[in-house]
Amino acid sequence: MKFVYGKQDWKTFERGEENCFLMTNGLGGFSSLTMIGSCSRNDHAVLMACLHSPNHRYNMIHRLEEIIRIGGETIHISSQDDADVSFREEGYLYQTAFTYEDYPRWTYLVKGVEVVRTMALMQGENTVGISYEIRNYSGEEITLEVNPHLQFVPKGHQLSKEQKFTIEDGLITSNGQWLRVKTDGTLRERPLVFCDGHHYAYDVCDGRRETGTTAVNHCISCKVAPGGHETLHIVYGNKAKLPDMEEILADMRQHRNAIRKRAGFQNETARTLSTSAHQFISYRASTAKQTILAGFPFFEDWGRDTMIAMLGCCLAVKQYETAESILHTFMTYCKKGLMPNLFPEGKESPGYNTVDASLLFILTVYEYYRKTGDSVFVKGAYQTMSEIIDWYQKGTDYGIRMDEDGLIMAGRDYDQVTWMDVRVGEILPTPRHGKPVEINAYWYNALCIMEEFKTFYPEDEREYGKLAEKVKESFGQKFWNEEAGCLKDVLSGTKADNQIRCNQIWAVSLPFSVLEPERERQVVEAVFRKLYTPYGLRTLDPADEEFHPTYGGPQLERDLAYHQGTVWVFPLGGYYLAYLKVNGYSEEARRHVEKQLESIEAALWEGCIGQLPEIYDGGNPTSSRGCFAQAWSVGEILRVYDTLRMLDEQDAAAEETE
Repeated sequence: MKFVYGKQDWKTFERGEENCFLMTNGLGGFSSLTMIGSCSRNDHAVLMACLHSPNHRYNMIHRLEEIIRIGGETIHISSQDDADVSFREEGYLYQTAFTYEDYPRWTYLVKGVEVVRTMALMQGENTVGISYEIRNYSGEEITLEVNPHLQFVPKGHQLSKEQKFTIEDGLITSNGQWLRVKTDGTLRERPLVFCDGHHYAYDVCDGRRETGTTAVNHCISCKVAPGGHETLHIVYGNKAKLPDMEEILADMRQHRNAIRKRAGFQNETARTLSTSAHQFISYRASTAKQTILAGFPFFEDWGRDTMIAMLGCCLAVKQYETAESILHTFMTYCKKGLMPNLFPEGKESPGYNTVDASLLFILTVYEYYRKTGDSVFVKGAYQTMSEIIDWYQKGTDYGIRMDEDGLIMAGRDYDQVTWMDVRVGEILPTPRHGKPVEINAYWYNALCIMEEFKTFYPEDEREYGKLAEKVKESFGQKFWNEEAGCLKDVLSGTKADNQIRCNQIWAVSLPFSVLEPERERQVVEAVFRKLYTPYGLRTLDPADEEFHPTYGGPQLERDLAYHQGTVWVFPLGGYYLAYLKVNGYSEEARRHVEKQLESIEAALWEGCIGQLPEIYDGGNPTSSRGCFAQAWSVGEILRVYDTLRMLDEQDAAAEETE
């Protein structure tokens, strides 16, 4: 999908900062700016290098200041907000177009001079390329001057004016890091200048640091004669030998075309999401295997997020080798039946504070097997999966254990172990200690899956199926809220039990049904009535006294709203899968879901272009919040497209045999 924007999309500077792009390099590094080329966040960068994959990121080149010198005038075509508005660069006034397909491209027109800037990121390297195609119809010689604004600091850190910068023979050094520059323009060293007051509007609204500092110590320029046509190439990277710009562009096109081809979707939105999904796949140095980053620009790779995202970001797009690699990694780190929620960095130990990652691991192995028929892998994973069941039965860390009724309990003290895991000091905004509804739906499915997998290990005498029957009976008796016609959110003996939340949708969407069909239908209807929006499901019924309609402000305010009504995109996948299920996967139901998914295509044009965000406001979900690109959001919607494709293929195959 090619995204095309015009001047109407940046009528004001503020409008121009509403949308950004994202390119990733498969190492944890990325490039991201707004569609007018500005940095509206501390974490925006021309080159955010990752020096130890996937989380040791350095903001190397924060932004580019670009000037056209013509007839004695100095005109900025770059845009950047400043704490002092009088210093704002307003190049957006000359910008005529912005497009994004495999990489971003900007077009400017200044007094008869047309400049087209293209930017691309090399896969598997911390290398960024920038090109400027310049056509001069002004009637006089012009100069394009590019001043890279440097930081060379860890992601999110502030540049100190004590920091030294050097440049010699195309090698830039600072803060123990280095970057090489390659250009066919004129490279000139400048006296070091620190630029204060870069203003970040999209950090201000989230209560983060409002301003930043950059350093400039060199510039690159290109002269163009009247009537002339020149192209300026600039490449920055931390390799001794840097590729040409054309190599970087070709690499990006080939990489993304290969992803789209392998995914095999005909639907254009699904094709776009398949490349968006791959932006979260990264190499992890500590395991020497692949991992999935939870979201950009803030998050790292987390166990729960990885298990949920993998179903769409790997399996739905036929990246089976990547899925297998990630699953092997989790098996290696499984401890006392728990999968890591945070992977180790250096000498640090993994964090295991999640109740769902292990159960989701079993689900993911099952879905992997259904896609690939890889029984060898299932046999290799069987012991790990059986150990998970054993530990959950007898009890493991974080209060995770099976109760006498067969249901799983989890959480204690200040440990939040479901995905609604916010803790603010001693405040738990969403306390779910007890028996959470989705955890017990996962538990039931894990038992049913293990009963099926016993065919690979007939000597296993565990009675998974018998225990599953007990869980199903207890679940139906204890979780059903007759008055509301839906499921309780948790069994805890508190008012939280009867809060209407989106977690119940997974009791319907999972492969094995823990509810009777009529109750499944009632759950889907209740979720639609109380929680559904075209961009995601609300985390809490708006009629609830604890409902927060907006997300933003200082961290305390954000955390108190995070799971208290805020719309999350990823549960929408579960809703659509559940809707298809309760409607018998009929032709009418499929076309209905396809129609509703048109809103997702619209969402791809807002926020991070071509991506799906983490969250929206709970009251009126119009603008993306939180991470502007979220792995499980993309993955869960891809699962829906994959299911629709599979159903249509089954119908076509059936017609051929008739």
